[in-house]
Amino acid sequence: MADDKDPFRQLKDLTQLKGQLEDIRQRVESEVPQGGSVLSSPLLKGFLAGYFIAKLRSAAIMGVLLGTCTGIYAAQNYNMPNIEQTIKGYFNSFKKSK
Repeated sequence: MADDKDPFRQLKDLTQLKGQLEDIRQRVESEVPQGGSVLSSPLLKGFLAGYFIAKLRSAAIMGVLLGTCTGIYAAQNYNMPNIEQTIKGYFNSFKKSK
């Protein structure tokens, strides 16, 4: 009981609690984007993706699968240009010309 009234002990406990609260605040801020839109929530994104896929018809899914397989085949068997480098080069040349 005498230990409860010691002001230095109470100050030490408060300092420790402040550190713990700061750690919790930093973890929450790193997991939840501040100032973001409602669509930045991973739960909502997953729900919307699942809903969208559920609403697709089998023909649309088969079209996506066929297109993906065709793209994979073309990329493996033919000399396809690197789209990322082409676009970056285009924008870099556009910036240099100004």
